[in-house]
Amino acid sequence: MQTFPKLDTPNFISSIFYPRRSEVTPLPKGAIDLEIETEPGVLIGCRLYIHDISSPNIIFFHGNGEIVADYDDIGPLYNHAGINLLVMDYRGYGWSSGSPCVASMLFDAEVLFCEVQNWLSHHAYTGALFIMGRSLGSISAIDLATRHGDDIKGLLIESGIADTIPLAKSLGIDISGIDFTEEDGFQNVEKIAKVTIPTFILHGAKDEIIAADEAEKLQSYSGARTKEFVVIPGATHNTMILTGGKLYFQTIKVFIDKVTGVTNWRRHRKTTKTYSEK
Repeated sequence: MQTFPKLDTPNFISSIFYPRRSEVTPLPKGAIDLEIETEPGVLIGCRLYIHDISSPNIIFFHGNGEIVADYDDIGPLYNHAGINLLVMDYRGYGWSSGSPCVASMLFDAEVLFCEVQNWLSHHAYTGALFIMGRSLGSISAIDLATRHGDDIKGLLIESGIADTIPLAKSLGIDISGIDFTEEDGFQNVEKIAKVTIPTFILHGAKDEIIAADEAEKLQSYSGARTKEFVVIPGATHNTMILTGGKLYFQTIKVFIDKVTGVTNWRRHRKTTKTYSEK
């Protein structure tokens, strides 16, 4: 397990993670729960909001104050866009066991990804696989994208973290006396430079926790040949969907369609049909 000695301290952990315990909540229509053991005695709760077994799949890592059940109203909106959404919790969140830290979060993300891949294949889910991270979840998503480019069609980042020091200052963490550098942090900028799969970055113009220029930095350092960057005017860190409305899901859908070739296929079919009718 990779270690983060200057991040996994009581001061950082209490500011980075806001675990909220919850019993397993009733399932929305068309959803199922998964429990995945990431190491002996550690179970992580996940919820899959299903559109169709042939639809694209997004493995989603949420923000630091959220839990799986918070997406019971959001998952169906992804479904309406033709996407399956699988939301992961962290240790100590929802009904998941254990306590969170940065090292275990990334360790669990790797195990969860591999287990979910196997589960989807075993249950005949044939749609393309995407990774998405929101805020804190961008750390897990970018980390996975550096190693699993052959298995992932695209990376999506919402309200993502670039540098660790600006985030620490935003959260009120005093790092002045601990000789903290970016090399001691999440290293999202260094990692996204290694990501070559299509990448979509979505951010709020008025994000008060992670400034929009952090998203611009991720975009500029991204190693992807195909990359898109969308800023939602007026959106703050926690109002992306509320402010973006339908546009939020439309932009994600358009990106996924481009990556999977749906747009090109439809255009080709239309062109072929027009030609044949002449």
